[in-house]
Amino acid sequence: MESAMSRKLFLRARLISALGILIVAGIVTGATLRVAAQQPAPSPAAPAPPATSPATVTAEPATGGAQQPAGQAGTPSGGQAGSPDNPPLIKATVNEVNLIFTVTDKHGDFIPNLKQSDFALLDDQKAPARISSFTQQTNLPLRVGIVIDASTSIRTRFQFEQQAATEFLLQSIKSKSDRAFVMGFDSTPSIMQDWTNNLDGLEVGVNKLRPGGGTALFDAVYTACRDKLLDISRGQEPVRRAMVLVSDGNDNQSRAYVEDAIKMCQRAETIVYAISTNWTPSRGKGDDVLKKIAEATGGRAFFPTSVNEISEGFTSIEEELRSQYALTYTPADFKADGAFRTIYLFCNDRRYQVRARKGYFSPKQ
Repeated sequence: MESAMSRKLFLRARLISALGILIVAGIVTGATLRVAAQQPAPSPAAPAPPATSPATVTAEPATGGAQQPAGQAGTPSGGQAGSPDNPPLIKATVNEVNLIFTVTDKHGDFIPNLKQSDFALLDDQKAPARISSFTQQTNLPLRVGIVIDASTSIRTRFQFEQQAATEFLLQSIKSKSDRAFVMGFDSTPSIMQDWTNNLDGLEVGVNKLRPGGGTALFDAVYTACRDKLLDISRGQEPVRRAMVLVSDGNDNQSRAYVEDAIKMCQRAETIVYAISTNWTPSRGKGDDVLKKIAEATGGRAFFPTSVNEISEGFTSIEEELRSQYALTYTPADFKADGAFRTIYLFCNDRRYQVRARKGYFSPKQ
């Protein structure tokens, strides 16, 4: 009897112990689940950025609108991608180079009617992957900056500079699509007339200039390209960009170096035509500076020997701007790394000379 009673008490104690363990386990499990529910879900691994082609840009729809963030192209909040109200953005690769150049004979006369097969081209020491177009462009809209030295050193010649610059503008800016600006400089550059095709406004801008002060030539060239000519080089409409620089080439106050000025011209894809106001029989260091800037950008330096010849220099520039070739090509092994890529273009007929910019800076992603 006692043995049976003892067995019942033993079994009851084990049952109570097991129930206690289950209750404690349930409490612990519930607490664990509550803690887990309060923790943020682990974020999935961020996908690797998609590989992009060199110089890839996003073209906005014709209706305009702000560019959408990545992953939401053409899909504003609440909209449907591809709907008429929310047309999708189109991705396009743009790695073409537009090269404008001039071909002359040994006398400096323009050579017309040449063909693509008459030229050889190297970009970064390699033949281009593809030639997209080759034309003799005579009607491209002009974007011309008139940059005039107004320092004390050219005081005696300043009136002739003004007259010749005004004649150039009257001859060159002919259509509604052409634009020009006027900048004077001594120790600092100053815009006397911003972009316009209003000939009266341009003439007034030239006549506002007054000589006096030091000469910051490199700063003026750098500033004109950075602030006025660089922006238009990013537009969709093809234009002919040029700077007409009138100076004796002697710089004594610039913070920039001549190499800085040349690089900014190349970034802005601007051809520089320089007219020297040094009318002494011997060429000076300033003339060498003007020639260096002009040749590096595909332009030309003029060295008049008298005040009358300065107008002839302006006339030659105007004729050349209307008589140039245009070549569009895709470089081989193009990299959007912001590096400078050299251009070597020559005519197979070695009697002719090709003037083109020496290179360009690729876009940087």
